[in-house]
Amino acid sequence: MCLAVPGKVVAIDDGAEPLTGLIDFGGVQKKACLEYVSDVKVGEYVIVHVGFALQRLDEESALASLKLFEELGLLEEEFGDAWEQAAKEAGGTTVAEPQDSGSEAR
Repeated sequence: MCLAVPGKVVAIDDGAEPLTGLIDFGGVQKKACLEYVSDVKVGEYVIVHVGFALQRLDEESALASLKLFEELGLLEEEFGDAWEQAAKEAGGTTVAEPQDSGSEAR
């Protein structure tokens, strides 16, 4: 599923072409294109869909949406480890760290 997720602008790269910024989605930070909201400022909230900030959002609405998304597990689905998520959905387990085979020279 691909959501339009609210996030807080934490940095803007004014020299980037296209204009980009670092967006915080409740602890997960990703880069997004800011061309559609080019006058946005650090600290404001935007709605991001497939890497593009589409519009501003007030803080109260953004935080309420993030809380709901988290409660529904949608943030993990959207930003979590894709391999781990696929294993969970398939009823499997996650990939374990390699074990010592005992064949190494000692």
